[in-house]
Amino acid sequence: MNAQIGIGMVCPFDMALDRELWRWMPDSVSLYFTRTGYIGAPVDVELCRDLNNHAEIAAAVKAVSSVGPRAFGYACASGSFVYGMAGAMEISHCMLAAGADRAVTTSEALIRALDTMDIGTLAVATPYTAELTGLLCDFLAESGRSVVAQTGLGRDREIWKIPYHVTADLIRAANHPDADAVFVSCTNLWTYDILADLEAELGKPVLSANQVTAWATLCDAGVLGGEITPADWSTTHAQSLFARSIAA
Repeated sequence: MNAQIGIGMVCPFDMALDRELWRWMPDSVSLYFTRTGYIGAPVDVELCRDLNNHAEIAAAVKAVSSVGPRAFGYACASGSFVYGMAGAMEISHCMLAAGADRAVTTSEALIRALDTMDIGTLAVATPYTAELTGLLCDFLAESGRSVVAQTGLGRDREIWKIPYHVTADLIRAANHPDADAVFVSCTNLWTYDILADLEAELGKPVLSANQVTAWATLCDAGVLGGEITPADWSTTHAQSLFARSIAA
């Protein structure tokens, strides 16, 4: 049996889509999930600020460090954009200080993906409340992007229960002719099975929170080479790209 490449995933207490992140992984990778502590509150700005508990994030990193993951991801979009770019960097720096060799948050992964793909203009689709969606747009503006359209579902709980057809319609509603790509936020929102079809339908990249998180952590772990961008790495041919990258 070949040795597994480990990636640590620090998630909020309510993350329900471990399986979605697993689906992006080649057979050579094991994901080591760990969670921060329970908070009994709706998914709003206050909750997302409370998720920025560096002591809990550091403890979560240390909890799986003994098995030697090559890289860590903080798999939460809103928890990493709520305090802007500085807040996202503080989380990844916290993870590094706790022992991670490499660390990236979902929001930082998004910016890396946009930089790699040279995307400057976006449409944004979220399941969030309007206030939280606005903070995502502020985060993207801070990174130098222009958000030309946005839409949200206004959900503040049980986001993982939103069915694919609702998410697909949300992405279609967010799309704008001037947008280079559409980003659909939230690692607790199912997206894997609809991205390729929506990209074909809309004629542009459709990026999801779990997709960019998986991509960035795989790059950090040395599984994906730098020549493979999220634009190449669609759900329809991810496995062939894995094979090509690993063979190289």
